[in-house]
Amino acid sequence: MAGPEERRDWPRLSPLSTGVRGRCPRCGQGHLFSGFLTIAPRCEVCGLDFSYVDTADGPAFFVMMFGCVPVVILAIMLEVRYQASLTTHLLLTLPFGLATCILPLRPLKGWLAASQFTFKAGEGRLWRSGDPD
Repeated sequence: MAGPEERRDWPRLSPLSTGVRGRCPRCGQGHLFSGFLTIAPRCEVCGLDFSYVDTADGPAFFVMMFGCVPVVILAIMLEVRYQASLTTHLLLTLPFGLATCILPLRPLKGWLAASQFTFKAGEGRLWRSGDPD
């Protein structure tokens, strides 16, 4: 009987659904993460090696560009409308900022990692005539 590495009939899974849930992009069952943001070495179900994963600063960039905008708007609104004290900003803006910055990191990293597998993303290389593929 063939081992998990030899099986070639894996269904094509959505990188969004597997990545956001933190599941293996090949089988959809195993865990992608071994910690909050630490990628596991391999899938415990199908044996897929996760060494290909390199999301770099992608998740942090998306959080900074899209998650922090509501925090800044809230802080400015509180300051302009109500001249909020520092305590008010610490009690409202800080927790809201932490929630919008930390909570989306894991699903975004999972989505980017699953997308790398699904679309076979890799480092760019120059093609020369005579090279296979």
